[in-house]
Amino acid sequence: MKLHDPVWVEALKKFLRKENPWPISSIVIDRTTPFNPAKFLGEGWSIWRGPANGDGLSGDEEQDERSLALTEVDLSKVRFETCLRDGEPRINGEEKLKRLREAGHIRLDAKVFQSLWEHKDKIPESWKEKINGNTRFIFFDGTILRSPYGGRLVLYFYWLGGEWSWSFYWLVDVWCGGSPSAVLAS
Repeated sequence: MKLHDPVWVEALKKFLRKENPWPISSIVIDRTTPFNPAKFLGEGWSIWRGPANGDGLSGDEEQDERSLALTEVDLSKVRFETCLRDGEPRINGEEKLKRLREAGHIRLDAKVFQSLWEHKDKIPESWKEKINGNTRFIFFDGTILRSPYGGRLVLYFYWLGGEWSWSFYWLVDVWCGGSPSAVLAS
């Protein structure tokens, strides 16, 4: 490779501007401190426990164990899945969750969400792209949260107005093509 190669020239320009000259394709997930919903979202928030039709307070936490085992995520391998079938404009969140499980996808969890949120500079530029002209809302269904009022929710973030923002969404609500889940192939 020659020094006047356009890739090297662009990398040198970025380095001189104190930018990362090489694309970041992975993020380390610090599993020594688990995701704490009460600390991140506020008092009364927790991880859902037990069956979906229960009260969310007893039983096993509803998290994708395969995602919890990840200590690094290659962001170039993250796929966005809506789980919509041909001609289907929308589904509810519980149906989407069921389809994600049936497909065998590794549903990225809340700690992956938190790691990306705390290191927004590592979020790939392509994740800002709109879907059919609409903002893309990227969901992290590997952790099901319980609101202080007993609702089942998941976290998501989105690019709008030149910055990243985040929120949560109820699984009983309607989900469309602009609401993909961040997953890895199993």
